[in-house]
Amino acid sequence: MAAHGDAPAAATGAGPARSGRPVAEAAHITKRYGETVALDDAGITIMPGETHALVGRNGAGKSTLVSILTGLQAPDRGEVRFGGEPAPRLADRDAWRARVACVYQKSTIIPELTVAENLYLHRHDLNRARLINWGRLRRKAAELLETWSVDVDVRSPAADLSVEQRQFVEIARALSFGARFIILDEPTAQLDGAAINRLFDRIRSLQEQGVTFLFISHHLQEIYEICDTVTVFRDARHILTRPVAELPRADLVAAMAGEATGLQEPSGRKPPAAEAPVVLDVRGLTSGDTYRDVAFQVRSGEIVGLAGAGGSGKTEVAETVVGLRAADAGTVEVAGRRPKPGSVPAALAAGAGFVPRDRHHQGFVPMMSIADNATMTIQDRLGSAGFISNRRRDELAEEMIGNLAIKTPGPELPVMGLSGGNQQKVVMARALANDPKLLVLITPTAGVDVKSKEFLLGKVEEVAEQGTGVVIASDELDDLRLCDRLLVMFQGRIVAEIPAGWHDHEVVAAMEGVNLNA
Repeated sequence: MAAHGDAPAAATGAGPARSGRPVAEAAHITKRYGETVALDDAGITIMPGETHALVGRNGAGKSTLVSILTGLQAPDRGEVRFGGEPAPRLADRDAWRARVACVYQKSTIIPELTVAENLYLHRHDLNRARLINWGRLRRKAAELLETWSVDVDVRSPAADLSVEQRQFVEIARALSFGARFIILDEPTAQLDGAAINRLFDRIRSLQEQGVTFLFISHHLQEIYEICDTVTVFRDARHILTRPVAELPRADLVAAMAGEATGLQEPSGRKPPAAEAPVVLDVRGLTSGDTYRDVAFQVRSGEIVGLAGAGGSGKTEVAETVVGLRAADAGTVEVAGRRPKPGSVPAALAAGAGFVPRDRHHQGFVPMMSIADNATMTIQDRLGSAGFISNRRRDELAEEMIGNLAIKTPGPELPVMGLSGGNQQKVVMARALANDPKLLVLITPTAGVDVKSKEFLLGKVEEVAEQGTGVVIASDELDDLRLCDRLLVMFQGRIVAEIPAGWHDHEVVAAMEGVNLNA
């Protein structure tokens, strides 16, 4: 296994031969955000003409490395070089665009503009009257797309383009600046099988024309189909770089998974009896290409994990259960009731509690007090005739503060004044305030410290022991360890059910769509 920061060996895959100086290299990169270490003496070396995969689980440091490779931020320590030369100053954006471009999962194409306008935004040709020469602009845009074999009408509004077409236009725009090194960030996340094949054909064609790619994906089978070399990051560090053809899938999964994080093991809570009542019954749930024909049950006192990588559909299924989304087909039954699809109040009234994935935008109102946030779902218990008793509200809030061990001088403190861990405890308090029969949590420990993480997961076990059914949708193994069973989703479908007692590598492989026995 290579030490972190080592240069990769030359690829031996089907792509063109690699020679000469690296197109891009990052050496001994360290980046911190306060106490959080995003990259720790990490590095990568990308050779000309290859498609180089960068893989790692959430929090591995991939996004931070991309932001440094594209000049969006500077490392605290370390060096970035292109073609053997030091990277430009951060302020020299044109110099960066001439060296590297990133096509992000979320498109940067402006839908209100035409394709031509997007291709040459802020680079318009002007006539003698200093007005935009639209004819010349469209001709240049058409020539650019023809050069790179992109079959799109330059007069079309960008809003009319498919996801696949927007990606090709973004690649052509990047190439128009002179860049021959393109970073593709989860490029297949929103594509169907046929579009993925066309994208891969385009990548191979551009490779033959001297374009180099850094390919970031959660779908490991794609790495073996399109990439020549793979680099693995884990816990902010470089773990290995190998030619794809020389790295068995089991070894790749092992490099990504690493060892257990050392959190306390679950307390040994027994799973519910087979005859325990069903508190969640999901049947035939389908929503476009996001998830298809999803079906499962959760019993009283059972903790079920929805595991999966980005784009698997796990988050969207959980959000559908609690009414944040409405499915195109299928049914959701909570504690014997079928809440109105797409209605959070209906889901809560049926007996659901919910901890969303983004506490800052979905979990609380920052300027409101702990008391107001925690009791938001139980207004009917705070008074009568439409009036709220502040005394009753604060009494209930004090009870929740004690139950969740929220560190605060009092219930009147705005939630924005709390630490991340205590903010998440407020969100959990609100989810538990209506004594739910079903508790749905999405990445419930994201962005909290280890002690808060252990406390929150312990509280989930405690709630389950009292008879509440629990669904945890997450790709964090620590969140999933206390589950009685895992339902692993991949590309919108449940592909595996794994009982408690699993090994990290087994779950990571299933989440990444890899069959270790293949």
